[in-house]
Amino acid sequence: MAHSNAYDVIIIGAGPAGLSLARSLADTTLKVAIIDPASAQTLQNPPPDGREIALTHYSKELLQAMGAWDAVPEGEMFFLRSAKVVDGTSPFELHFETPEKARGKPADTLGYLISNHHIRQSLYSQVVHQANLTWFTEQKVQTVGGTLEQAHVVLASGEKLTAPLVVAADSRFSTTRQQMGIPVDMHDFGRTVITFRIEHTASNENTAFECFHYGRTLAILPLTENLSSAVITIDTQLAHQVQDADDEALAQDIAERVNHRLGDVKVVSQRHRYPLVGTHARRFYSTRFALIGDAAVGMHPVTAHGFNLGLSSQAILSDLIKSAHRQRRDIGAPTLLQQYDRKHQLKTRPIYHGTNFVVKLFTNETPPAKLLRTAVLRVSDVLMPVKKLISHQLTG
Repeated sequence: MAHSNAYDVIIIGAGPAGLSLARSLADTTLKVAIIDPASAQTLQNPPPDGREIALTHYSKELLQAMGAWDAVPEGEMFFLRSAKVVDGTSPFELHFETPEKARGKPADTLGYLISNHHIRQSLYSQVVHQANLTWFTEQKVQTVGGTLEQAHVVLASGEKLTAPLVVAADSRFSTTRQQMGIPVDMHDFGRTVITFRIEHTASNENTAFECFHYGRTLAILPLTENLSSAVITIDTQLAHQVQDADDEALAQDIAERVNHRLGDVKVVSQRHRYPLVGTHARRFYSTRFALIGDAAVGMHPVTAHGFNLGLSSQAILSDLIKSAHRQRRDIGAPTLLQQYDRKHQLKTRPIYHGTNFVVKLFTNETPPAKLLRTAVLRVSDVLMPVKKLISHQLTG
């Protein structure tokens, strides 16, 4: 199929943020192109990658508006009713109960958990036949650039696309961000995340646990009552201890680390591992170019904010694009992109730096840090304003 190579918006990356932006522009006359190295078949049926995504109430609203929420397969959406943070063997724990309200409405859950591949699948199902969207699958971007008049993207095939605005949603290690000269704050935690599913005889009570132990962090994310996702964060040099352990030894270790509150534990899936690197672009735009999703901010998973910030970034940008388009203004103008940058930075900077502070505090094994985090758990659980601030990030 021959493509006309002039578009209004070119999106690089068909992950959740890129797909969401394309979907948000469906009700416009804008011509949108989306580029991704994966095949249409892989995008339609992405393989499980071990990642369970914690979604806020605001993210649920955004996904509902896109039709993606109802497209999640039945039985693959789980409720995160409450959460507990535990420091090693300390008796103090920070407990986030089920809120009474979220976004001004009665609530019966703190948040939701959906597997990453199911989110991608449901979003793809909403955009695959979108009338104003042209697909460039199995295509890699060679170069990207922009002048005051227009931006351009050259594909590895040699094909050149032009548009008033190019949006990069090509991961926290974005090569297009680099090409556009946008500096990034990068924090390599020197740690590896290993995820897998476990079955257990005692109920998880729909409660997430974050357990900080010497040298490693263990998160338990509740799926069904007797099925959870285990997420271990460990020094990369020691990752083999988890990766190579047999299922029985690993299950026993987890059972002990949660003080046997899950009863007998059994490992029931393969293990997936990821390097742990946090990134935050210094700015989210360049000439006729914007960053969304992980290309803008790649979060540490400990506070589960990454996906939610990604969805939020495309919501802010798409609203500005649609408003400018209705008023027949330039959708790639510097003033619009600066406005997007200001709005999204206000959300991301405090969360990004706050998360990195929490991670450092809870993984530092010096006596002062241990004292401080015991104090943080005690004070946070007693001081309602601190708990409310954190809960509000989830319930919106």
